Amino acid sequence: MENILKFLSGLNKNNNREWFNDNRKQYEESRDKMLFYTEVFINEIRKFDADIPVVNPKECLFRIFRDVRFSKDKRPYKINMGSFIAKGGRKSMRAGYYFHIEPDGNFVGGGIYMPPAKPLKAIRTSIFENPDEYIKLIENKKFKKIFTEFHGEKLKTAPKGFPKDFEYINLLLPKSYAFGHQLDESIVVGNDFIKETVNIYTELAPINKYLNNALDKY
Repeated sequence: MENILKFLSGLNKNNNREWFNDNRKQYEESRDKMLFYTEVFINEIRKFDADIPVVNPKECLFRIFRDVRFSKDKRPYKINMGSFIAKGGRKSMRAGYYFHIEPDGNFVGGGIYMPPAKPLKAIRTSIFENPDEYIKLIENKKFKKIFTEFHGEKLKTAPKGFPKDFEYINLLLPKSYAFGHQLDESIVVGNDFIKETVNIYTELAPINKYLNNALDKY
């Protein structure tokens, strides 16, 4: 992990193709290590989440190359590396498990980030019809202690098709149902990185199960 962070730090300072090509060996070694950790996490998660199949780690790891076609930021590379573990890999629209490696920005988490309209409506419908079950999950003391960050934008008013006077309308406003936990670099480069991350994923599993059940039901 120290080598991955070192490579990403260098890339952050030299985000250009010449530097990247000169340091391609470091990139390939970093990518291989990320694939290794991804495979380890897949095997560990499958012990407590039956929704996760045997999936190729390459289907979970995000590309480091940025799509700059419609962006004012023309830097060619991301300055982070991350994997999303879910049924169908990173391109799936299911809730899953994510880990993100970036100098001064390491975190783990999951859920479902910026889903399209249909799966987003399915989740909102599930919460609307049975808010108590969802509230019980997100208000769990251990869950709240770990997942202090709720990622993504929110609507300013009730989503289309839902009453504005719904008692828990604030639960329907998010455009994502994604949760995160920041990791100190000492954890990431230490001997307990896998153990700590798996423990976090274990606490995330019930909310992922809820979200995926909603996607399957509606």
